[in-house]
Amino acid sequence: MRAGGAQQDPDQVLLRRARRVIALQTAGAITVSLLVVGVLALIVVARSQNAAATALLRDTAAAADDVEDPPRGVWIFRQGAGGAVEATPGAPGGFPDRGALDRVRAGGASETTQVDGREGGYLVLTQRRDGRAVQVVMSRHEQHDERERLAGALAAGEVVGLLIALLSATLLARRATAPLADALARQRRFVADASHELRTPLTQLHTRAQLLRMDLQAGEGAPSVADDVDRLVAGTRHLGEVVEDLLLSTQLSRRDDARVPVDLGAVAADVVAEHADRARDQGVELTLVPAADGPSVVRGHRAALRRVLTALVDNALSHTASGGHVSVSLGREHAVVTVVVRDDGTGFDPADTERLFARFARGGHGDQRRFGLGLALAREVVTGHGGTIEAWGRPGQGAAFTISLPAG
Repeated sequence: MRAGGAQQDPDQVLLRRARRVIALQTAGAITVSLLVVGVLALIVVARSQNAAATALLRDTAAAADDVEDPPRGVWIFRQGAGGAVEATPGAPGGFPDRGALDRVRAGGASETTQVDGREGGYLVLTQRRDGRAVQVVMSRHEQHDERERLAGALAAGEVVGLLIALLSATLLARRATAPLADALARQRRFVADASHELRTPLTQLHTRAQLLRMDLQAGEGAPSVADDVDRLVAGTRHLGEVVEDLLLSTQLSRRDDARVPVDLGAVAADVVAEHADRARDQGVELTLVPAADGPSVVRGHRAALRRVLTALVDNALSHTASGGHVSVSLGREHAVVTVVVRDDGTGFDPADTERLFARFARGGHGDQRRFGLGLALAREVVTGHGGTIEAWGRPGQGAAFTISLPAG
C-alpha cells in the first residue's frame, strides 16, 4: 500500500520491475564489454612497452663504447678484465648488479631481469661485449606513468560509459516494454469499455425477457406479446451494435495497410436506407444529398467508415424530435472528400464540443445525455484514415458533424 492508502497497480509494478531488470542487464553487459576492452588495451600497451624497452637496452648495449652519453633514463656499467666497473654518472642506488656482471664476464649467457622498485622499477640487461661484461639499466618510470595515465583515462571512460549505458539501457527498456504496456492498457480499456457499455443493454434484455415470460404465463394476447418481442429484438440489435463497436475499438490500434477504395456515397446510401424505418417511425425526415461532382471515393476500411456514419446518423436521430430533419450531405473540394451529418434537433452547448468525443462522457451544464462509445470511435477511425471530424452545435438549433478525408 502506498502512503494515503492507494494500492499500486500490479501490472505497472511488473512493468517497472521488468524495465529495471532489462536496464541493469543491458548496462551490466555494456560495462563488462568496456572493462574487457580497457584491460586488453592495458595488456597491449604493457607488452608494447616491454618490447620497446628490451629493444632499447639491446641497441644501447651493442653501441656502448663508453658510459658517458646513454639515452635518457638509461645507465651503462662496463666491467673490465680486472673487475673494475665504469659507470654512468648519477646511476640509481643498488646498481650495478655485480653478480650478473661476474656471471656474464665468466662466460655465462646474457641476462635480462626486472628489478622492482618505486614508480615502475628497472629493466636490466647484462651481456658480454668485446671481452667485457656490459650492464644496461633502464628506468621504467616514464612507462609506468604512461600506463597510469592510460588506466586513469580508461577508468574515467568506464564511469562515463556506465552512466551512458544506464541512460541508454533505461531508454531501451522503456521502448522494449512500451508495446507490452500499450497491450495491457488496451486490454484494460477494452474490459472497462465492455463492462461499462454492456451492463445497460444486458439489464434491459433481462428485464424485457422477464416481462415477455410474465405475459406468456398470464396468457396475454398476440398484440401484447408481439410488442414485447419487438422490444426484445430492438434490445438485441442494440447489444450487437455495442459489441461491434467494442470489437472495432480493439482493431483500430492494430496496423493494417490493406486499405481499398471506398465510395462514401454508396456507404452513406446504405446507412440512410438502414435507418429509414426508424426515421419514419420517429416522424423525422432523413435525406441523402450526394456529391455533385461524382463519386466520393477514399482509401480505407469500408466496415470502419460505415460504423462512423452509422454512429453519426444514430446520434442525429436520437436527438431529433418528430417533425425534424436529418441530412447526410457529401461533397468534394480539391483532394478532400467531406461528409456532413446535420440535424435540427436539441443541439448541444459549444463548451461540450470536445467532450462529445470522449468515451462515455456526459453533457455539461445539467445536460444528462450520455455520449457513449460511438462518437469516440468515430474520431479514432477518421483520424486513423488521415482525416478530421469536427462538431458544431447550439442548444435548440441542432448539430452538424463534418468528416474530411483524403480523396482516394
